Amino acid sequence: MSTTKWVIDPTHSEIGFKVKHMMFTNVSGKFTKFDASIETEGDDFENAKIHFTGDVESIDTGNNDRDGHLRSADFFDAAQYPEIKFEATSFTKKDEGEYTLKGDLTLHGTTKPVTLDAEFSGQMKDPWGNTKAGFGLNGKINRKDWGLNWNSALETGGVLVAEEVRLVIELQFIKQ
Repeated sequence: MSTTKWVIDPTHSEIGFKVKHMMFTNVSGKFTKFDASIETEGDDFENAKIHFTGDVESIDTGNNDRDGHLRSADFFDAAQYPEIKFEATSFTKKDEGEYTLKGDLTLHGTTKPVTLDAEFSGQMKDPWGNTKAGFGLNGKINRKDWGLNWNSALETGGVLVAEEVRLVIELQFIKQ
């Protein structure tokens, strides 16, 4: 069985997240600079080797002041920890088109295991003859597990920024 390499198509991929603000609305953001690759045996994605890196400086929530705060030592500390990394430890099929992706997420100088739900959208050729594969990933992490502890108490009780971060990721890969 031969090894197949897949590289990310960044123009058709998005690394997004949502966090509750003031305990009742979501703020969405994304990373605009990232890289990812997959190595498979043939065209079967089960047990694939998956690698991801993201540029912390590229965080974008649609608000320059908030993005600057997120890059600061209060949150990501981009100067000291400029990169987010993910290395898959397993990619196992649950059902048709449904997988569980487990791996190690390195963020803010800390590496911890995470589990994400993965939906495999399938493969197809684009108009230029490239074989593409699509995936949707969803999951939750607690930002405090990676030392992102900053918060502010609200007068009405509760906190300004939730601990739970929902990951919403859409990926398209190109077969090499």
